[in-house]
Amino acid sequence: MSPVADKMAARGARSLSDAELLALLLGDESLAATLLEACGGSLARLAAEPEARLRMIGGLGLRRARMLLAAAEWGRRIVSESAASDFVATSDDVVRMFRPQLEGLSHEECWVVYLTSSNRIIERQRVSQGGVTATVVDHRLIIKRALELLATRFILIHNHPSGTPEASPQDKALTDKVVRAAALFDIRLLDHVIIARDGNFSFQASGLLH
Repeated sequence: MSPVADKMAARGARSLSDAELLALLLGDESLAATLLEACGGSLARLAAEPEARLRMIGGLGLRRARMLLAAAEWGRRIVSESAASDFVATSDDVVRMFRPQLEGLSHEECWVVYLTSSNRIIERQRVSQGGVTATVVDHRLIIKRALELLATRFILIHNHPSGTPEASPQDKALTDKVVRAAALFDIRLLDHVIIARDGNFSFQASGLLH
């Protein structure tokens, strides 16, 4: 058994440094150090690397690159599941729920959380997936699903792969369109939250929802 494995057996996985954890996964301490150095010592940056680049770092190879990416995705899903609850009280709850799965994406995705009048979550649904700078969202499908679920309110969430969370003119136009369509059926958009590497943006907190 390696010294890292011995340490884990004696003190648990939480006692391992980032380099030791990576070395245990790869079975190669030198390669683990090379990977961390190439990604500025950040496991988060390592997990965000595309497969094609990751496999070339230090001769990692396709199999081990995919293993690391799978482990990173597993961790993200666990964090997202742990952050989820049956109710949404503030935009911070939404950020905690969606940041793990949206922050590191290289493309835009738009999600909707449908709620009851008491803010209990009925359903989380991805409504579109697009490119690096935009995604096409059909507001009619959003309202249609709200009616099917008998939801009285909902929240929009999408990410900005650029890292900047500020709302674009297109984001504002979509929000306005969704608000007006929902109002026809007495359904309320509570917030539109943008998640990015450099922070978050809330339409409600910014006074852009009327």
